Amino acid sequence: MTRKSRVALLLAVLCAALALAMLPRVALAQEDRAEGALFLLLPVGAQGVSLGRAMTWVAGPEGAFWNPAGLAGIDRSQAVLVRGDHPAGTATAATVLWAARGAGTLGASYYLLDAGEIEQTDEFGRFTGTISIRNHLGIISAATMLGDAVAAGLNFKVIRFQLGCRGICSDEGTTATTYAVDAGLQASMNNLRLGAMVAHLGPSLQVLNAAQADPLPSRVRVSAAYDIISVITELETLSAWIALEVEDRVRSLGTLSYHLGAELTAGQVDRLSLRAGYVWSDLDQEDGARVGLGLRFEGFDLSIAKALAVSTLTGETEPVHVTFSIGF
Repeated sequence: MTRKSRVALLLAVLCAALALAMLPRVALAQEDRAEGALFLLLPVGAQGVSLGRAMTWVAGPEGAFWNPAGLAGIDRSQAVLVRGDHPAGTATAATVLWAARGAGTLGASYYLLDAGEIEQTDEFGRFTGTISIRNHLGIISAATMLGDAVAAGLNFKVIRFQLGCRGICSDEGTTATTYAVDAGLQASMNNLRLGAMVAHLGPSLQVLNAAQADPLPSRVRVSAAYDIISVITELETLSAWIALEVEDRVRSLGTLSYHLGAELTAGQVDRLSLRAGYVWSDLDQEDGARVGLGLRFEGFDLSIAKALAVSTLTGETEPVHVTFSIGF
């Protein structure tokens, strides 16, 4: 058996083990319950948006919010800032990554989804106060290479829902906190990249009481990407990745979503990337196309993305998403 075959077999075995580990959770699910902390399913980062969320195979700094195994390929320590607007609110995120050559990568991230404020009035229509709704996410990430071609990563996450009140409100301020883990793998074989992970595994989010607690939106993701540039040209400064990702609900297998992404890159150290993606699924979400652009120059990375899909909540497309990083 060749080395490449052994790597492929290892990835297949580990993916199967992850699937088997989830079977007890599926068997225990008596019904398709509503999920809590749905903000965890929103795309974070311009590259993730532009590739249609097909990110499980990608090696890069946005891996802290997707597949943590992607952080193992980081070649420099860096700070990353993310900004984007969703129908559910305004998203802001920051990540600091420490990369040690030959050892791996450690990361710390914070993500805030601010749903804004809602004015409260009494029975006479007089203003009495405001309610603010915010979702917080803290992440500690660790990733390393298992040999030359396989990467593994783990996220530990603290999730917090906060409903604040200023003035007199019909709903008193409340908070709810839980935790979750992500575990992922990636394998690279010449022009082929594979990825697999489980995301958001943890206790239910309890806002009022145990009976009301909603399970986290746990997901399993599998992806494959191929660089088709070798079929067209032998230029090493060009790459053209085509990726397909499939996502399913851990507690209700068979509710699939599909993510198609494409990335054309010119250059190696300094480079320009054109990206596009498409999402379609059985879930109630905004299916449709996305586009984006990435630029890396010396120690700086800048990515922008635009979702072309029309939101079912606002009837409009989302504003631009931006990711900026700087090495140190």
